[in-house]
Amino acid sequence: MLQLPDLPYAHGAPGCSGVLRTVPEDFIVEEDLGFAPEGAGEHLFVQVRKRGANTAWVAGWLAKAAGVRERDIGFAGMKDRQALTTQWFSLPLGRQPEPAWPQHSDIEILQTARHGRKLRRGALAGNRFVITVRQVTGDSAALAARAEAIRARGVPNYFGEQRFGYQTANLARAADMFAGRRVKPAQRSLYLSAARSYLFNKVLAARVAQGNWNALLPGEAVMLAGSHSFFSALEIDEVLHNRLVEQDVHPSGPLWGRGENPAMGAAGLLEQQALENEERFRTGLEMAGLKQERRALRLMVPDFVFEQHDDNTVQCRFSLPAGCYATSVLRELIDYEPDSK
Repeated sequence: MLQLPDLPYAHGAPGCSGVLRTVPEDFIVEEDLGFAPEGAGEHLFVQVRKRGANTAWVAGWLAKAAGVRERDIGFAGMKDRQALTTQWFSLPLGRQPEPAWPQHSDIEILQTARHGRKLRRGALAGNRFVITVRQVTGDSAALAARAEAIRARGVPNYFGEQRFGYQTANLARAADMFAGRRVKPAQRSLYLSAARSYLFNKVLAARVAQGNWNALLPGEAVMLAGSHSFFSALEIDEVLHNRLVEQDVHPSGPLWGRGENPAMGAAGLLEQQALENEERFRTGLEMAGLKQERRALRLMVPDFVFEQHDDNTVQCRFSLPAGCYATSVLRELIDYEPDSK
C-alpha cells in the first residue's frame, strides 16, 4: 500500500528533517466557513477553540452541556486532535436559551450566533494553518528556495495519511467490507473514502513520477479551479495551456465510482495503467453506488509563508481549500516526524 511518506515528491526529497507537534500549539488550525451565521434561527452556532481534543469528543461535550443528542450536533469537518484548532459546531436548540457552558481547560467558547440550518459536513471554504517544526537538522539554507517553489508551483494534492487510519487500517477494513463484511454506516463512509483516496493517490503518484502532475495531457479531464466541475479535452491547445499557467484550470485524477472515466487518450491510459491491479477497490466502490467524480491533481498555495526562527525551528503559515491536507504541503518542505511523546 502506498503511504504518504512513500509517495514521490514534486520538488525532490527534502534536505531537512524535523519534529512536528511537540506541543499542540505547533499545529494551529482555524476553520473558515466562508459565511457568517444569520443571527436568527433554531440552530445555535458555537465557535470553539480546542486543544488536544478531537472533534467528535468536543461534539459530545457540547451535546451533554446543552441537553441535546450527540448525533444532532453539526460540524463542517474533523480537526486534528494533537493541535490547537478553532471550528464551528451547530446545536438544534429551537427556542431554548443558550446553556451556561461548563468550564474546561482544553475547550474555549469563542462566540455563539443563531442560524436557520444545521452545519453540514463539507460546508466550509477552507482552513488556515500555522505549523511549527522543531529540532530541524540538515540543509536549512535550502528551505527558503523550496518554500518559493511551493508558493510558485504548488504541490501534489495528495490525500493525507490521516485519511487512511493508523497504519492504513481503513484500507484493510475497506477490503474486508468489499468482501462481504458488514459494518456500521459511519464506518462504511470512512472506508469508502479511504479506498477512493488511495486510488486517487496512486494515479497522482504515477503522474508525479512522470513529471506531468501539473501539466495537461491529451484527453485530460480538466478541472475548473475552485469548483467540482470539469470537462474532457482531447487536445491541449494554447488557450488551455494559458489557462493552466494562470491557474484557472488544473489537471485532475479520479475519485472512483460508477460510470465511464472522463479521462481519455494519454491521460486515460495513464490512469488505466496506474490502477490495473486495483480491481477489488474499483469494483467495490462501483458496487457501493458511488459515481465517478474528479479531484484536482495540483494544489496551489499562493499565500505560503515560511520563516526560520532559529537554526532548529521553522514555521509555515498558509491557507487551503476544504478537503486539502496541510501535511501534503509540509512534506514538500521538510521531512517531519511526530513527536515521540
